[in-house]
Amino acid sequence: MGMRIERWDPSDSAALQGCSSVRQAVHAADDPLGPPKSARVLAGWLRSGWIGDPGEAWFVPGPEPGGVVAWYRLELPDLENRDRAGLHILVHPAHRGRGIGRALLRHAAERADAAGRVVIGGEVRDGLPGDAFAAWAGATSGVAETLRVLDLRAAAAGNVAELRAAAERAAAGYSLVSWTGPTPEEYLDSMAALANAFGDAPRDTGVEAESWDRRRIRERAEAVIEILGVRQYTVAAVHEASGTLAAMTMLNVDPENPAWGHQGLTAVTRAHRGHRLGLLVKSAMLGWLAVIEPQLERIQTGNAAGNEHMIAVNDALGFAACPPAFHTVELGVKDVLDRGPA
Repeated sequence: MGMRIERWDPSDSAALQGCSSVRQAVHAADDPLGPPKSARVLAGWLRSGWIGDPGEAWFVPGPEPGGVVAWYRLELPDLENRDRAGLHILVHPAHRGRGIGRALLRHAAERADAAGRVVIGGEVRDGLPGDAFAAWAGATSGVAETLRVLDLRAAAAGNVAELRAAAERAAAGYSLVSWTGPTPEEYLDSMAALANAFGDAPRDTGVEAESWDRRRIRERAEAVIEILGVRQYTVAAVHEASGTLAAMTMLNVDPENPAWGHQGLTAVTRAHRGHRLGLLVKSAMLGWLAVIEPQLERIQTGNAAGNEHMIAVNDALGFAACPPAFHTVELGVKDVLDRGPA
Protein backbone atom coordinates (compact mmCIF):
# COMPACT_ATOMS: atom_id res chain seq x y z
CA MET A 1 0.00 0.00 0.00
CA GLY A 2 1.32 3.43 -0.92
CA MET A 3 1.96 6.22 1.53
CA ARG A 4 -1.11 8.24 2.49
CA ILE A 5 -0.81 11.86 1.42
CA GLU A 6 -3.80 14.01 2.29
CA ARG A 7 -4.69 17.54 1.26
CA TRP A 8 -4.79 20.01 4.12
CA ASP A 9 -8.14 21.64 4.73
CA PRO A 10 -7.90 25.06 6.45
CA SER A 11 -10.74 23.98 8.73
CA ASP A 12 -8.75 20.96 9.98
CA SER A 13 -7.26 22.34 13.19
CA ALA A 14 -5.84 18.96 14.24
CA ALA A 15 -3.83 18.63 11.03
CA LEU A 16 -2.67 22.22 11.39
CA GLN A 17 -1.38 21.46 14.87
CA GLY A 18 0.36 18.41 13.48
CA CYS A 19 1.99 20.47 10.73
CA SER A 20 3.02 23.05 13.32
CA SER A 21 4.60 20.32 15.46
CA VAL A 22 6.64 19.16 12.47
CA ARG A 23 7.72 22.75 11.83
CA GLN A 24 8.80 23.15 15.47
CA ALA A 25 10.78 19.89 15.42
CA VAL A 26 12.56 20.85 12.19
CA HIS A 27 13.27 24.30 13.64
CA ALA A 28 14.81 22.77 16.76
CA ALA A 29 16.96 20.39 14.72
CA ASP A 30 18.05 22.59 11.83
CA ASP A 31 17.66 26.23 12.92
CA PRO A 32 17.63 26.44 16.73
CA LEU A 33 18.82 30.05 16.76
CA GLY A 34 16.29 31.29 14.23
CA PRO A 35 12.87 32.81 14.91
CA PRO A 36 9.97 30.46 15.68
CA LYS A 37 6.80 30.50 13.58
CA SER A 38 3.47 30.51 15.39
CA ALA A 39 0.62 28.19 14.40
CA ARG A 40 -1.44 31.19 13.25
CA VAL A 41 1.29 32.48 10.95
CA LEU A 42 1.87 28.95 9.63
CA ALA A 43 -1.85 28.54 8.93
CA GLY A 44 -1.97 31.86 7.10
CA TRP A 45 1.06 30.99 5.02
CA LEU A 46 -0.28 27.53 4.15
CA ARG A 47 -3.47 29.20 2.92
CA SER A 48 -2.12 32.27 1.15
CA GLY A 49 1.67 32.23 0.95
CA TRP A 50 3.46 35.49 1.67
CA ILE A 51 1.99 37.55 -1.18
CA GLY A 52 -1.35 35.91 -1.90
CA ASP A 53 -0.37 33.53 -4.70
CA PRO A 54 -2.62 30.46 -4.92
CA GLY A 55 -1.28 27.24 -3.49
CA GLU A 56 -2.11 23.96 -1.82
CA ALA A 57 -0.77 22.02 1.14
CA TRP A 58 -0.54 18.26 1.60
CA PHE A 59 0.55 16.15 4.57
CA VAL A 60 1.45 12.61 5.60
CA PRO A 61 -0.64 11.54 8.61
CA GLY A 62 1.12 9.99 11.58
CA PRO A 63 0.09 6.84 13.43
CA GLU A 64 -1.63 8.76 16.24
CA PRO A 65 -4.93 10.61 15.68
CA GLY A 66 -4.25 14.09 14.30
CA GLY A 67 -0.55 13.38 13.99
CA VAL A 68 1.57 14.52 11.04
CA VAL A 69 5.04 13.29 10.06
CA ALA A 70 5.66 15.47 6.98
CA TRP A 71 4.00 18.07 4.76
CA TYR A 72 4.55 20.34 1.81
CA ARG A 73 3.15 23.54 0.35
CA LEU A 74 3.03 24.00 -3.40
CA GLU A 75 2.75 27.58 -4.62
CA LEU A 76 1.12 28.11 -8.02
CA PRO A 77 1.58 31.75 -9.10
CA ASP A 78 -1.24 33.01 -11.27
CA LEU A 79 -0.04 36.45 -12.35
CA GLU A 80 3.61 35.94 -13.28
CA ASN A 81 5.72 32.77 -13.54
CA ARG A 82 2.74 30.66 -14.50
CA ASP A 83 5.08 27.97 -15.81
CA ARG A 84 6.66 27.59 -12.35
CA ALA A 85 5.71 26.23 -8.93
CA GLY A 86 7.28 26.96 -5.57
CA LEU A 87 7.78 24.04 -3.19
CA HIS A 88 8.51 23.83 0.54
CA ILE A 89 8.82 20.32 2.07
CA LEU A 90 9.29 19.53 5.76
CA VAL A 91 9.84 16.04 7.21
CA HIS A 92 9.94 15.48 10.96
CA PRO A 93 13.55 14.69 11.94
CA ALA A 94 12.43 11.45 13.59
CA HIS A 95 11.00 10.24 10.27
CA ARG A 96 13.80 11.21 7.91
CA GLY A 97 15.59 8.60 5.82
CA ARG A 98 12.42 6.61 5.07
CA GLY A 99 11.65 7.96 1.59
CA ILE A 100 8.92 10.33 2.79
CA GLY A 101 10.54 13.40 1.26
CA ARG A 102 11.00 11.60 -2.04
CA ALA A 103 7.35 10.57 -2.06
CA LEU A 104 6.22 14.12 -1.32
CA LEU A 105 8.46 15.52 -4.06
CA ARG A 106 6.95 13.18 -6.63
CA HIS A 107 3.43 13.94 -5.41
CA ALA A 108 4.15 17.67 -5.67
CA ALA A 109 5.57 17.21 -9.17
CA GLU A 110 2.39 15.42 -10.21
CA ARG A 111 0.31 18.30 -8.84
CA ALA A 112 2.56 20.85 -10.55
CA ASP A 113 2.31 18.96 -13.83
CA ALA A 114 -1.48 18.89 -13.58
CA ALA A 115 -1.38 22.68 -13.12
CA GLY A 116 0.71 23.12 -16.27
CA ARG A 117 3.99 23.92 -14.49
CA VAL A 118 7.34 22.81 -15.90
CA VAL A 119 9.73 24.02 -13.18
CA ILE A 120 9.71 23.58 -9.39
CA GLY A 121 11.72 26.03 -7.31
CA GLY A 122 12.51 26.48 -3.64
CA GLU A 123 15.13 27.51 -1.09
CA VAL A 124 17.47 25.43 1.08
CA ARG A 125 19.94 26.26 3.85
CA ASP A 126 23.54 25.40 2.97
CA GLY A 127 24.71 22.07 4.39
CA LEU A 128 21.41 21.16 6.05
CA PRO A 129 19.26 18.13 5.12
CA GLY A 130 17.24 20.11 2.58
CA ASP A 131 20.45 20.94 0.71
CA ALA A 132 21.41 17.27 0.50
CA PHE A 133 17.88 16.35 -0.57
CA ALA A 134 17.95 18.95 -3.37
CA ALA A 135 21.30 17.58 -4.56
CA TRP A 136 19.89 14.04 -4.56
CA ALA A 137 16.94 15.24 -6.65
CA GLY A 138 19.29 16.80 -9.19
CA ALA A 139 18.26 20.39 -8.51
CA THR A 140 20.40 23.22 -9.82
CA SER A 141 21.49 26.00 -7.46
CA GLY A 142 20.63 29.63 -8.07
CA VAL A 143 20.83 32.90 -6.17
CA ALA A 144 22.84 32.75 -2.94
CA GLU A 145 21.47 34.63 0.06
CA THR A 146 22.58 35.29 3.60
CA LEU A 147 20.40 35.61 6.68
CA ARG A 148 21.35 38.47 8.98
CA VAL A 149 20.21 39.22 12.51
CA LEU A 150 20.35 42.48 14.43
CA ASP A 151 20.59 41.84 18.18
CA LEU A 152 18.97 44.94 19.65
CA ARG A 153 20.14 43.97 23.13
CA ALA A 154 23.77 44.30 22.06
CA ALA A 155 23.43 47.29 19.71
CA ALA A 156 25.93 50.07 20.24
CA ALA A 157 24.31 53.01 22.01
CA GLY A 158 23.80 55.97 19.69
CA ASN A 159 24.79 54.13 16.51
CA VAL A 160 21.35 54.23 14.90
CA ALA A 161 20.83 57.91 15.77
CA GLU A 162 24.20 58.82 14.27
CA LEU A 163 23.46 56.89 11.08
CA ARG A 164 20.05 58.50 10.77
CA ALA A 165 21.57 61.98 11.19
CA ALA A 166 24.11 61.24 8.46
CA ALA A 167 21.37 59.92 6.16
CA GLU A 168 19.21 62.98 6.78
CA ARG A 169 22.06 65.25 5.69
CA ALA A 170 22.26 63.37 2.40
CA ALA A 171 18.48 63.35 1.93
CA ALA A 172 17.64 67.03 1.58
CA GLY A 173 14.25 67.42 -0.07
CA TYR A 174 12.81 64.26 1.47
CA SER A 175 10.68 63.81 4.59
CA LEU A 176 9.52 60.75 6.51
CA VAL A 177 6.05 59.32 7.03
CA SER A 178 5.08 56.16 8.89
CA TRP A 179 1.99 54.06 9.48
CA THR A 180 0.80 50.83 11.04
CA GLY A 181 -1.21 48.34 8.98
CA PRO A 182 -2.65 49.08 5.51
CA THR A 183 -1.15 51.74 3.27
CA PRO A 184 -2.96 55.09 3.36
CA GLU A 185 -4.98 55.60 0.20
CA GLU A 186 -2.89 58.57 -0.97
CA TYR A 187 0.27 56.44 -1.08
CA LEU A 188 -1.05 53.31 -2.78
CA ASP A 189 0.23 54.14 -6.27
CA SER A 190 3.63 55.10 -4.85
CA MET A 191 3.76 51.84 -2.89
CA ALA A 192 3.08 49.89 -6.07
CA ALA A 193 5.94 51.74 -7.77
CA LEU A 194 8.25 50.87 -4.88
CA ALA A 195 7.24 47.22 -5.05
CA ASN A 196 8.02 47.28 -8.77
CA ALA A 197 11.39 48.90 -8.03
CA PHE A 198 12.33 45.69 -6.23
CA GLY A 199 12.08 43.99 -9.61
CA ASP A 200 15.74 44.72 -10.33
CA ALA A 201 16.87 42.75 -7.26
CA PRO A 202 18.87 39.56 -8.01
CA ARG A 203 16.71 36.62 -9.09
CA ASP A 204 17.13 33.34 -10.90
CA THR A 205 17.27 33.22 -14.69
CA GLY A 206 13.81 32.79 -16.13
CA VAL A 207 11.99 34.10 -13.06
CA GLU A 208 9.72 37.01 -13.98
CA ALA A 209 9.58 40.10 -11.79
CA GLU A 210 6.24 40.77 -10.12
CA SER A 211 4.10 43.60 -11.46
CA TRP A 212 2.29 45.54 -8.73
CA ASP A 213 -0.55 48.04 -8.77
CA ARG A 214 -2.78 49.49 -6.06
CA ARG A 215 -5.33 46.69 -6.36
CA ARG A 216 -2.71 43.99 -5.94
CA ILE A 217 -1.29 45.78 -2.90
CA ARG A 218 -4.74 45.78 -1.25
CA GLU A 219 -6.07 42.39 -2.37
CA ARG A 220 -2.90 40.33 -2.12
CA ALA A 221 -0.15 41.75 0.07
CA GLU A 222 -2.27 43.53 2.67
CA ALA A 223 -4.94 40.83 2.75
CA VAL A 224 -2.23 38.29 3.62
CA ILE A 225 -0.97 40.42 6.49
CA GLU A 226 -4.45 40.34 8.00
CA ILE A 227 -4.65 36.57 7.56
CA LEU A 228 -1.24 36.07 9.18
CA GLY A 229 -2.29 38.20 12.14
CA VAL A 230 1.00 40.08 12.38
CA ARG A 231 1.58 43.74 13.21
CA GLN A 232 3.07 45.52 10.20
CA TYR A 233 4.97 48.80 10.35
CA THR A 234 6.02 50.95 7.40
CA VAL A 235 8.40 53.91 7.21
CA ALA A 236 8.66 55.77 3.92
CA ALA A 237 10.54 58.73 2.49
CA VAL A 238 8.43 61.28 0.62
CA HIS A 239 9.95 63.28 -2.23
CA GLU A 240 8.70 66.70 -1.18
CA ALA A 241 8.69 68.25 -4.65
CA SER A 242 6.39 65.59 -6.12
CA GLY A 243 4.64 64.23 -3.03
CA THR A 244 5.39 60.64 -4.07
CA LEU A 245 7.13 57.95 -2.04
CA ALA A 246 10.77 57.51 -2.99
CA ALA A 247 11.74 54.77 -0.52
CA MET A 248 10.15 52.52 2.06
CA THR A 249 10.84 49.71 4.51
CA MET A 250 8.42 47.32 6.21
CA LEU A 251 8.76 45.20 9.33
CA ASN A 252 6.41 42.62 10.83
CA VAL A 253 6.01 41.41 14.41
CA ASP A 254 4.12 38.24 15.28
CA PRO A 255 2.15 38.89 18.50
CA GLU A 256 2.75 35.27 19.52
CA ASN A 257 6.55 35.67 19.19
CA PRO A 258 7.01 39.39 19.94
CA ALA A 259 10.74 39.23 20.69
CA TRP A 260 11.48 38.83 16.95
CA GLY A 261 10.99 41.33 14.16
CA HIS A 262 10.82 40.14 10.55
CA GLN A 263 12.11 42.49 7.89
CA GLY A 264 9.78 42.93 4.95
CA LEU A 265 10.43 44.75 1.70
CA THR A 266 12.89 47.63 1.58
CA ALA A 267 13.03 49.48 -1.74
CA VAL A 268 14.14 52.76 -3.30
CA THR A 269 12.88 53.82 -6.72
CA ARG A 270 15.63 54.17 -9.30
CA ALA A 271 15.13 57.92 -9.80
CA HIS A 272 15.81 58.58 -6.11
CA ARG A 273 18.79 56.35 -5.45
CA GLY A 274 22.04 57.87 -4.25
CA HIS A 275 20.53 59.92 -1.39
CA ARG A 276 21.02 57.31 1.37
CA LEU A 277 17.27 56.81 1.55
CA GLY A 278 17.59 53.11 2.33
CA LEU A 279 19.65 53.91 5.40
CA LEU A 280 17.28 56.76 6.30
CA VAL A 281 14.09 54.68 6.36
CA LYS A 282 15.70 51.69 8.07
CA SER A 283 17.33 53.74 10.81
CA ALA A 284 14.07 55.63 11.33
CA MET A 285 12.25 52.30 11.60
CA LEU A 286 14.59 51.15 14.36
CA GLY A 287 14.02 54.35 16.29
CA TRP A 288 10.26 53.96 15.98
CA LEU A 289 10.31 50.30 17.02
CA ALA A 290 12.21 51.16 20.19
CA VAL A 291 9.12 53.11 21.22
CA ILE A 292 6.21 51.01 19.92
CA GLU A 293 7.72 47.51 20.25
CA PRO A 294 10.13 47.89 23.19
CA GLN A 295 10.15 44.13 23.85
CA LEU A 296 11.86 43.43 20.51
CA GLU A 297 15.19 41.67 20.95
CA ARG A 298 16.20 40.64 17.44
CA ILE A 299 15.35 41.42 13.83
CA GLN A 300 15.98 38.98 11.00
CA THR A 301 16.49 39.85 7.36
CA GLY A 302 17.85 38.17 4.25
CA ASN A 303 20.01 39.60 1.47
CA ALA A 304 20.92 38.19 -1.91
CA ALA A 305 24.69 38.03 -2.33
CA GLY A 306 24.54 40.50 -5.22
CA ASN A 307 22.58 43.15 -3.32
CA GLU A 308 25.69 45.02 -2.19
CA HIS A 309 23.95 48.29 -1.34
CA MET A 310 21.46 46.78 1.09
CA ILE A 311 24.14 44.56 2.61
CA ALA A 312 26.18 47.69 3.33
CA VAL A 313 23.16 49.37 4.94
CA ASN A 314 22.48 46.36 7.15
CA ASP A 315 26.15 46.02 8.11
CA ALA A 316 26.22 49.67 9.17
CA LEU A 317 23.12 49.17 11.32
CA GLY A 318 24.75 46.23 13.10
CA PHE A 319 23.19 43.22 11.40
CA ALA A 320 25.46 40.17 11.55
CA ALA A 321 25.47 37.18 9.21
CA CYS A 322 23.70 34.20 10.74
CA PRO A 323 24.98 31.02 9.06
CA PRO A 324 24.28 28.77 7.39
CA ALA A 325 23.44 30.82 4.32
CA PHE A 326 20.83 29.62 1.86
CA HIS A 327 20.29 29.51 -1.87
CA THR A 328 17.51 28.93 -4.36
CA VAL A 329 17.16 25.61 -6.15
CA GLU A 330 15.07 24.43 -9.07
CA LEU A 331 14.42 21.28 -11.06
CA GLY A 332 12.24 20.27 -13.96
CA VAL A 333 8.86 18.73 -13.25
CA LYS A 334 9.45 16.21 -16.04
CA ASP A 335 12.81 15.26 -14.53
CA VAL A 336 11.11 14.33 -11.26
CA LEU A 337 8.37 12.34 -12.94
CA ASP A 338 10.81 10.52 -15.24
CA ARG A 339 12.65 9.11 -12.21
CA GLY A 340 9.69 6.83 -11.58
CA PRO A 341 8.02 6.08 -8.23
CA ALA A 342 9.85 7.18 -5.10
